[in-house]
Amino acid sequence: MQSFADKFHPSGESLKRRRVDVLQVNLGRYCNLACIHCHVESGPTRKEMMSRENVESVVRFLARTDVPTLDITGGAPELHPDFVYLVASARQLGRHVMDRCNLTVIFEPGMAYLPEFLKIHGVELVCSLPCYSQENVDKQRGKGTFDSSIRALQWLNEIGYGQPDGDLILNLVYNPVGPHLPPPQEKLEQDYKRILAEEFGISFNHLYCLTNMPITRYAIHLKLRGEYDRYVELLETSFNAATLDQLMCRNLISTGWDGSVYDCDFNQMLDLPLTDGNGVRLKISSLSLDQVAQRQITTGDHCYACTAGAGSSCGGSLV
Repeated sequence: MQSFADKFHPSGESLKRRRVDVLQVNLGRYCNLACIHCHVESGPTRKEMMSRENVESVVRFLARTDVPTLDITGGAPELHPDFVYLVASARQLGRHVMDRCNLTVIFEPGMAYLPEFLKIHGVELVCSLPCYSQENVDKQRGKGTFDSSIRALQWLNEIGYGQPDGDLILNLVYNPVGPHLPPPQEKLEQDYKRILAEEFGISFNHLYCLTNMPITRYAIHLKLRGEYDRYVELLETSFNAATLDQLMCRNLISTGWDGSVYDCDFNQMLDLPLTDGNGVRLKISSLSLDQVAQRQITTGDHCYACTAGAGSSCGGSLV
């Protein structure tokens, strides 16, 4: 396998960060689901959760900078005790807030308030629905997940999310069930919209196609099935230099539950933090934008997943 660094450098591109438009915050690894493809390795038994001190550090960072978007993820970020505080504080600062929601979380005990709360604060939702087939969704995320997801989407539609003439944005996320690249995003979005509307009366704004990252839990899953080497080879041979200009790490920084700062959520899970000149981890509590502006982005062979085919980012396909 040719390393990503060797593949990347001949392209003539310089992979450096530009303006930071998005602060992505991982509130922890606690989740009501334990999905096969989850690179965070989230689940009901995980205990890692961002402290209130670090949550307040995130708010102070937003207050002293002009980063326009807060992208909240997890785990299931809504299960964090300070989720409401973080969303409300960011909105009070005039920031756009995105919530990466697994849909089923709104049926957890004590979470019935969530849809209206998100609506009141105009939070953009990015919701996981890896297929429009019950069999495929339950296979990847657990039995009964598909039915819960459909009920959640119908609830969100009822309060105004995902309507073509509305301003409450509801986006869905697809990722392959098996070790292959996503199909063309535009065509799959059309299929999702047609099938979900016909069968369940559901509408949404956009579909994001994400490539599964062969690290942590998903890497173990692939290796147990004897599919890891073939999948990694597929990612490498599908490298597309045209995706490099649009990679999410160009305009995003990621913060972990412990307050450390990373180039992206994947680097966070591989423990590849941003550091100062002395090798000390950068923390959100003291971070300035000058420390990350025009900085060389840390890459590795896992970056093939973001640059294969049409590319993959938190906002779906890149080209």
